Amino acid sequence: MATKKIMSPRTRAGGEMTEARFFAFIRSGLRQMSRRWPPLVRHAMIAVRRKNESDNKRLKWEYQCATCKGWRPAKQVEVDHIVPCGSLKSFDDLVGFTERLFCESDGLRVLCERCHALRKKE
Repeated sequence: MATKKIMSPRTRAGGEMTEARFFAFIRSGLRQMSRRWPPLVRHAMIAVRRKNESDNKRLKWEYQCATCKGWRPAKQVEVDHIVPCGSLKSFDDLVGFTERLFCESDGLRVLCERCHALRKKE
């Protein structure tokens, strides 16, 4: 006998979104805005860059990973929040999530893709 799937009530956006989908929508919008946040975009990256020392003469800068200390091109590094932003599942979480997401550059570090992937698993 097949079990009937229990649907979450759609209480947001005129009955189109569940609570989880609504807060995922808010979280996504805030994360998109954070990509233009100056400490995230410029300050954290500038602090760990050096002139290119590789054989690739088209590459201007290299960035040092805070974990493995390797030097990588910009396409291979990501800015990581030292203190994770946490969850955003209710309006009570909004203030803390936003404060951690839009932190100053001392709350950020640059990691290579490999080290960032390992950090996300923690």
